[in-house]
Amino acid sequence: MNEKIATREAYGKALVELGRENPDVVVLDADLAKSTKTISFKKHFPERFFDMGVAEQNMIGTAAGLAAAGKIAFASSFAVFAAGRAFEQVRNSVAYPALNVKIGASHAGITVGEDGGSHQSVEDIALMRVLPNMTVFVPADAVETSRVVRAAAEIDGPVYIRLGRMAVPVLHGDDFQFVAGKAVTMRQGRDVTVVACGIMVPAALEAAAALAGEGVEAGVLNVHTVKPLDVEALVAAAKATGAVVTAEEHSIIGGLGSAVAEALGEHYPVPLKRVGIRDVFGESGAPGELLVKYGLTPRDIVAAVKEVLGRKR
Repeated sequence: MNEKIATREAYGKALVELGRENPDVVVLDADLAKSTKTISFKKHFPERFFDMGVAEQNMIGTAAGLAAAGKIAFASSFAVFAAGRAFEQVRNSVAYPALNVKIGASHAGITVGEDGGSHQSVEDIALMRVLPNMTVFVPADAVETSRVVRAAAEIDGPVYIRLGRMAVPVLHGDDFQFVAGKAVTMRQGRDVTVVACGIMVPAALEAAAALAGEGVEAGVLNVHTVKPLDVEALVAAAKATGAVVTAEEHSIIGGLGSAVAEALGEHYPVPLKRVGIRDVFGESGAPGELLVKYGLTPRDIVAAVKEVLGRKR
């Protein structure tokens, strides 16, 4: 886990590759192309790029129109705007008619950093997960992001792709086989399973390594597809280890933690602890400092594991 690349960087590169292969791919942005990295697509395919200005609702509506005309439309902005400001358009113009629009939402979570709570989306997974017909991807690294973009283009219907601002460790090799809707076992365990997505996957792996030094074998399950959720893998992990901790850079309400709790509550209840934003907004600060303040570090995962192990016994 030495090399670090932001998932938004990988998103921009993947769009260019996809654009070369498929002339039906079009990209829209809301005056943030340099930040979302769709500017690379603009440079290569200016006739297929549409800057809609600071008008996210209009961007989503236009993307829906392009999709209705047979295009594969990728619409990008910051997550707080793509999921929040344009929610009605996403719901009624994209999800309701199940149109082929892919929402590339960057700068998600508190690691947006100094932009502060107004721009730190900690509720976007919940907003998108609740919509019928919507697939929700939260890639953990650059390799996974490139695979997610291709998978999104192949899915016939709405897709939400959650991307981050800061550089994160590259976890996968070039031979990584991505399957939409199928969680990836990053580490086997017998005592507890840490179920994570996005930037919390490398944090979970670091926590598992620390726990191994204390004689605790923690498995790590990377849930890159929050919807549809891989219930089969979750139940298998819960049966194998008997305790689960979830970890996400998102509110514990409505996100991965909620999805896992709902699935295990119905199919195989075990002691469970959710690591995430605990029903508060973010604030301005350096990303690393914010991760510490809001309890999103490997140390916090270790503490959560010890709590569920106590309840397991």
